[in-house]
Amino acid sequence: MTALALPAVLDIRAAAPLRDDLLARRGSDIVLDGGEVERVGGLCLQVLISAKKTWDADGKGFALNPASTALNEQLAAYGCADLNIDPVGATR
Repeated sequence: MTALALPAVLDIRAAAPLRDDLLARRGSDIVLDGGEVERVGGLCLQVLISAKKTWDADGKGFALNPASTALNEQLAAYGCADLNIDPVGATR
């Protein structure tokens, strides 16, 4: 299992580095630490959704834990509360 701490601000400037960080970890179960996230923009949301679908297709675990209150609220506002459906340590 590999871990990746998400930055506090997931805006347009964070999208390409986030994509690159995720791609570097492809093939392993991953836990994203969203405990410090304060703001999520649409482009980073797209990266996270794509990563979730990629990990699911690869049969690998994808978890978001911890998730800050702000992150959970913003995911829900975008209609993506289900992005965080796998518990820590989940494998497929």
